Amino acid sequence: MAHVTIDDDRDLDGLRRAGRAVADACDEMLAAVAPGITTARLDEIGGEVLARHGARSAPMLTYGFPGQTCISVNADAAHGIPSAGTVLRGGDLVNIDVSAELDGYWADTGASTAVGSVDPARQHLLAATRRAQSEAMNAARAGKPLRHVGRAVERCARRHGLQVVANLAGHGIGRGLHEWPSVPSVEDRSDRTMLHEGLVLAIEPFLTTGPPFVVDADDGWTLRTPLGDPIAQFEHTVVVTAGRPIVLTAPLAV
Repeated sequence: MAHVTIDDDRDLDGLRRAGRAVADACDEMLAAVAPGITTARLDEIGGEVLARHGARSAPMLTYGFPGQTCISVNADAAHGIPSAGTVLRGGDLVNIDVSAELDGYWADTGASTAVGSVDPARQHLLAATRRAQSEAMNAARAGKPLRHVGRAVERCARRHGLQVVANLAGHGIGRGLHEWPSVPSVEDRSDRTMLHEGLVLAIEPFLTTGPPFVVDADDGWTLRTPLGDPIAQFEHTVVVTAGRPIVLTAPLAV
């Protein structure tokens, strides 16, 4: 199965530029999150940033998705369709997921954030999910088993009293949006896949306060928690090394 392993500086530069495009789009969208804004307007902002970089929306290109980006609110976990009718309110959680292609290279990033002030439980969910993503990235090291990524997420979730969504996973990325390998956020002890230097991965754990799975919504795109529990996700595209990975979608330092 096809996957990208960085062979030279040209590949790394191409992936960095794609990563910068999606990171900038995600950052500008997150900065615009406020009570009263619609998810359609947030999507317009993301599309404008991608266009400035010369990048093209990956979900549009790959799946014909009806939006430049995926924006999911509260119990919606992923693939939420931007809509002029979806108005953010104080206390909501919103997830923004941006992926794009630029000059043949692909990158993917995402983050959840609060709209205005949220209750302590939702603050806890956001902080724990961000931490789980960080620990998962740190576990992705050349020569180590792929399953260590999922183990890191599970351990973090357990420490924080949360559930890992088992039927959503990260993925290889680079010359296409979804490549080998699948990167589960739970540990599969039977998986013998080993990570190697230069492998490009999108690592994206989802944590929730409810059951550890998501279901399909009626719109044919959106995935949501089955009982309406809030959910959070953070995602980065990384290059595996023998040490800490190269994070291609890190926000610019302030």
